[in-house]
Amino acid sequence: MESRNNNNNNNGFVNQAFVGSLNASNISIPGAYKSKDLTNGNKPNPATPAVATGAGAEAEAGGTGDAHNQPEVEMGEGQQGKQRASWNNDIEFLMSCIALSVGLGNVWRFPFTALENGGGAFVIPYLIVLILVGKPVYYMEMLLGQFSSRGSVKVYDFSPIMRGIGYGQVLATGIVTTYYATLMALTLRYFVDSFYPTLPWSYCRPEWGPNCLDSAPQEASGTHAAQTTVRTTSAEFYFTNIILREKESIDDGIGYPSWSLALALAIAWVIIGSIMFKGVKSSGKASYFLALFPYVVMLILLVRALTLPGAFDGVLYFLRPQWHKLLEAQVWYAAVTQVFFSLAICFGNIIMYSSYNRFGHNIYRDANIVTTLDTFTSLLSGVIIFGILGNLAYENNTTDIASVVNGGPGLAFISYPDAIAKFKVLPQVFSVLFFLMLFVLGIGSNVGMTSCLTTVIKDQFGHVKNWMIVVAIAVIGYLLGLLYITPGGQFVLNLLDFYGATFVALVLAIFELVAIGWVYGVKRLCRDVQFMLGIKTSLYYRICWAVVTPLLMFTILIYTLARYEPLKYKDYTYQSGVYVFGWCLSAFGVGQVLFWAIPAVRRQPSNLSLCARIRKAFEPLPNWGPADPGTLKRYQLYVQEGQANAIFQRSSIWHKIYDNIFG
Repeated sequence: MESRNNNNNNNGFVNQAFVGSLNASNISIPGAYKSKDLTNGNKPNPATPAVATGAGAEAEAGGTGDAHNQPEVEMGEGQQGKQRASWNNDIEFLMSCIALSVGLGNVWRFPFTALENGGGAFVIPYLIVLILVGKPVYYMEMLLGQFSSRGSVKVYDFSPIMRGIGYGQVLATGIVTTYYATLMALTLRYFVDSFYPTLPWSYCRPEWGPNCLDSAPQEASGTHAAQTTVRTTSAEFYFTNIILREKESIDDGIGYPSWSLALALAIAWVIIGSIMFKGVKSSGKASYFLALFPYVVMLILLVRALTLPGAFDGVLYFLRPQWHKLLEAQVWYAAVTQVFFSLAICFGNIIMYSSYNRFGHNIYRDANIVTTLDTFTSLLSGVIIFGILGNLAYENNTTDIASVVNGGPGLAFISYPDAIAKFKVLPQVFSVLFFLMLFVLGIGSNVGMTSCLTTVIKDQFGHVKNWMIVVAIAVIGYLLGLLYITPGGQFVLNLLDFYGATFVALVLAIFELVAIGWVYGVKRLCRDVQFMLGIKTSLYYRICWAVVTPLLMFTILIYTLARYEPLKYKDYTYQSGVYVFGWCLSAFGVGQVLFWAIPAVRRQPSNLSLCARIRKAFEPLPNWGPADPGTLKRYQLYVQEGQANAIFQRSSIWHKIYDNIFG
């Protein structure tokens, strides 16, 4: 049983809490404080309590809450802080999180990852990793954002020396944002092509030679069954030769952008900019369509996929476990990376979205809804895609499901179009629906990532109007995106995705988990949860935050480095100078931690020794806590009461570790 006094204690593992001193000697402070509801930015609404109380809230958190039995202490409102934008209502936050997390990773990456890692065998470790990594980290980032009303950089006011984590994540998010928009351009191009009377990727052109195989339905014949020569589908030729105009290598340069894709990219950025023009006020309204429309299309495609000949065999392959695969480290590695990137955790996006919440919003419920729905969507997409692949195998007279699909971008722009072209009844309708769904999913995720960038800039330069920031990001994103729609663009995308986004995000995720779980402390985080929501945190979250999740992520990093081989695109090996650039980019992203730690130490009082200044840079800033001044005062008093009531603590390292996790 957790003691309230111990839970309120502000002792962390690395440092003591640093809060502004208050003259509270004549104030009688109750055991817990209710925070006021923030219905409009930082403006408190005295009539509405912001604490999730009662049996329902207690059951949700896996513990017991008693904040609702305590009277509320009225404090002076103090100086009103700068107004911060907020969601129009709570549902918009939930819909925006769904639109962000449920994206191409579910429809595109998950089925291919499952296909590579044993079909049904992959689902089991995926669900285990979701429970041990996905849900705890998603909830943790929501808590920090909502509690502090700070973006993904300023949230590190809880430990200024770690602020470089936020800047490094912004860099990784920026890189992903630029190439993610180009995927939207490709999707938009296929969407427009879907309106042709005959799908343009369904038939071969003379210049593609005799080894081209029409993707359109073929009449059954004996010669087809006896075909032994490996042939390339017209869908693959179309994507490689017409859409990408892809080169064999980039040794002589990457070439010039495609005008049609440049136009599509411009349209994608105009749509993203229009949705974000007024910040969360406008993106929140669009979130309903961005979150819900893809499910309408998925249900239509599900019905169609399951009625195709051979679909049952494909779905059975997806659901049938291959138990020996569970002993392969690669399967678990794939599960962790899939959960990590599918939920968009440790990129700063979740912190950013939740920072616009009212203070007492029930994010525990929302975190469970989003993570569960993300998993459901991945499984639903798996059933749809494997149903289509089962039909594709049936049409090719083979029982090997894995042999009929290409990975990477090919899954979305080769295998899916190839399968759609084989529909004998109105393939254009299903093509339009499919690529419209992909486009909407991608826009929802891209809006979230771009919003993360705008929030960081807005937090630093509050006087700049939001639309100016959005326009600047859209223009820069468009110009950088032109690199990816050149004949050598996929070579560049492959390089920047690994060195600039994947590797940087993985390393910084470990820094983030350690900073929150051990520098700030799990104990403090649980105290903040009780102040904000009036509920105690279960052992499940405590153990995951402190031990399980950081260890799993560290293991994945070691595994990544141990199995590292020079990056390739298809069979092309980059020049040595390109690898040097890649590792310099990774070092620049990860190096933000050290770069921003130096000024954090220098800002400490000059009369302290260097070691003392470093220790103090790990401590929270005096104004760390809720953004509303009145709520911040109540929080500081709440912390002081916890310190005053704390029993004598032993100083041994093992007791500090135990106290941080279970205290």
